[in-house]
Amino acid sequence: MVTTIQKNSPALELGSKIRALRQRLKRTLDETATAAGISKPFLSQVERGLASPSISSLAGIASALGVTMQYFVDTPSEERSVCRGDQLKFFGFADSANLFARLTNLTGGRQLEAILVRMPPGQKRSEVTTHAGEEFMYVIDGEVLLTLEGKTFVLHAGDSAHYESTVPHSWANTARGETVVVWVGTPRLF
Repeated sequence: MVTTIQKNSPALELGSKIRALRQRLKRTLDETATAAGISKPFLSQVERGLASPSISSLAGIASALGVTMQYFVDTPSEERSVCRGDQLKFFGFADSANLFARLTNLTGGRQLEAILVRMPPGQKRSEVTTHAGEEFMYVIDGEVLLTLEGKTFVLHAGDSAHYESTVPHSWANTARGETVVVWVGTPRLF
């Protein structure tokens, strides 16, 4: 009996995702199967859409490839993957004159967060902070005074900075008008 694999079948789509990730990571079938606690022939069948893994087998494959099971079963959707500019909502905090708008979605347990920050002129320097993770800042408009471990840098439109969040850091708008910054960091701040 010959088994025909239908294009777009769930088993084939899952297998293709597993194979694509394994190959991107430059892992062999044997290495991946061993780390996942399954046999090499079974993993090969899963990748070709000829077999469907159990939940525990899929968890083992995901762990062996360094992702969550959700990576294999979720498909990109606009709600999870896209933020529309005309739907940005700015919010603030009582202790800050800055306005913030999320550029990333809060779904899927993602660690990376991107925020659009509008800083009014004459704003005082932010509190010096440290925390686990890393941060990236890109100045769209205006000027930012960035202090990292006591050393100060002036960033103008088009400039960026990338630093470990464990380094004591603070920033302030030194422009005469509003400064707009894209801030990206891990893990999420709020």
